[in-house]
Amino acid sequence: MEIRKVCVIGMGTMGSQIGIVCSGAGFKTFMVDTSQDRIEKGLKGIREFLDGRMSKGKIGREAIDKALSLISTGIDIGEAVADADLIIEAVYEDIGIKKETFGIMDEASPKGTILASNTSTLWIAEIASATHRPERCIGTHFLIPAALTPLVEVVRGPETSDSTHATVLHFLKRCGKETVTVADSPGFVINRLYLPMVNEAFFALETGLASPEEIDRSCTKGLGFPLGPLRAADAFGLDILLACMNTFYRELGDKYRPCSLLVKLVKAGHLGRKTGRGVYVYASK
Repeated sequence: MEIRKVCVIGMGTMGSQIGIVCSGAGFKTFMVDTSQDRIEKGLKGIREFLDGRMSKGKIGREAIDKALSLISTGIDIGEAVADADLIIEAVYEDIGIKKETFGIMDEASPKGTILASNTSTLWIAEIASATHRPERCIGTHFLIPAALTPLVEVVRGPETSDSTHATVLHFLKRCGKETVTVADSPGFVINRLYLPMVNEAFFALETGLASPEEIDRSCTKGLGFPLGPLRAADAFGLDILLACMNTFYRELGDKYRPCSLLVKLVKAGHLGRKTGRGVYVYASK
């Protein structure tokens, strides 16, 4: 099977970045969200990201114009997926929302379409159970920022076919990505290792081991991380981190218990950059 048209469901941070990856590789890319306001916000983020890359000399205007010309948008999933070869779901990390979205994708798309989830912690088997084609369901876990990070985790569910797996690997190679294929398990490899470390940084902060700045600097200067764990959590959202840790806690046991400081910050609405306050305070939302 050859991938020609891709549909991305969700134009938040991850969905928008995945759209850049797909259109930048020359694929027709239809992007969908629930309102025109969310679509406009997503498109603004895409343009700002590409303009920022151009200002650094990483991409030219012609390449930007070509990528943007390949992106279409809308709020009607049925229209978007009607002739899609591959659908990549990038909605909120909640099993109920993802299963509902996959059910709609399954009903509205051609029977041969591959359905992929960008989930970072949830079971592909459970998401695929909402469809009549589990053999064509797979996980494509892009990492933040998806347009710059070279690796994608490819997650095979228990019924994912060899042909689905091979087609997705070929697609991602055309997108310039390296891949690792992993088993279906909460968090897969990268988040199974990384997110508990970020959660542990909140425990360190809660117990007064060091200030947020010192904890982050320990990781950037001492371990070579591009971004400290607390600053990174603010970037991708404390609510997202908490949702992921709750999945680990539920599925894997007590050692993955979310830090109570993280829980308190989320309950207070301090979700990070997107709300203007998380571990750190930001000048504007």
